[in-house]
Amino acid sequence: MISTIRTGIILLFFSAIIMCQPAKKETRSHEDEAIRFPLERGVNVSHWLSQSKARGEDRKNFFTKADMDFIAEIGYDHIRLPIDEEQMWDEAGNKDAEAFALLHDAIGWANDNELKVIVDLHILRSHHFNSTEKPLWTDPGARERFYQCWRDLSSELAKHPNELVAYELMNEPVADKAEDWNRLIAKATEAIRATEPQRFVVIGSNRWQSADTFDELEVPKNDPYIILSFHFYEPFLLTHHQAGWTDIGDYHGPVKYPGLLVEEAQLEAIADTILREKIESRNGLYDKTRLEAMMQKPIQKAKELNLQLYCGEWGCMPTVPRESLLAWYDDMRSILEKHDIGWTNWDYKGGFGIIDRNRDNQSIEDLIEVLMK
Repeated sequence: MISTIRTGIILLFFSAIIMCQPAKKETRSHEDEAIRFPLERGVNVSHWLSQSKARGEDRKNFFTKADMDFIAEIGYDHIRLPIDEEQMWDEAGNKDAEAFALLHDAIGWANDNELKVIVDLHILRSHHFNSTEKPLWTDPGARERFYQCWRDLSSELAKHPNELVAYELMNEPVADKAEDWNRLIAKATEAIRATEPQRFVVIGSNRWQSADTFDELEVPKNDPYIILSFHFYEPFLLTHHQAGWTDIGDYHGPVKYPGLLVEEAQLEAIADTILREKIESRNGLYDKTRLEAMMQKPIQKAKELNLQLYCGEWGCMPTVPRESLLAWYDDMRSILEKHDIGWTNWDYKGGFGIIDRNRDNQSIEDLIEVLMK
């Protein structure tokens, strides 16, 4: 009897000890909680290692450590850095030492300022988002060259921490069939994963990374180190007002946001019938609610896959009346941040920039104020 009582006391004692032990922290899989590459507000450093003919000292001086310091100072936490194949490699596939040195410099300057970097392979010799001919989709050799670009970049950039640098596979793919882009995604990601299994890879949808095509996007399965990316330049009639490279660039009449973009009287005043039809087809009522509705495909895709969502490009030409331009930026920023979507506005020193190259590189204070609100 005494033995039985003693045994019971011992069991109660050990039970109490076990109950007092702190519970083990539950390990959460990426299905429960997304792994993230923290991104909030960033800017595209365009027309430096991409979309520029500048070389030597002109290229070197276009973007410097002082620019990176300024980007950090005004409140950005990262940059998206477009690079072009024709700048980084010669036609034989040899790396351009000077261009790669600038790329490493930029990453170092960013690190000094606690800024993250997305390295974006922007334009290939075999693919430009606005070209009619895109051999990338028809020539197996062009596709292999694309994979080799990423093997080279991975080899060069692997020394930078995963929490500092992410890779964007390609800017604004434009394939006739979404399946062609989806297959390219799978093979390019596989090439990176061979040596960098935990590097964050940014992937957008077919046809200019449009929000509207996001339901056609397929991403590698069971890979939590993927960031989904869309671009947003809607309404195009507003954001690309007087942009000479577009089919609406010849319209120099007024536009307005929010509300009806072009009033009926302004439409009737357009003498060119074809231009008038193009403007009319893009015209309409736009406000914050409509913009948010237009982003629902990427928002829902990210939720479905439990992956991070990012808006890698958005911006508006300064040809738009100032009140309308700032109202659009304010609504856009508010929508993106409401849905926890990190972003990089287009761009730093280009045509949409926060720096005006035509006025001795002066910063555009009212735009910066809205972006950093």
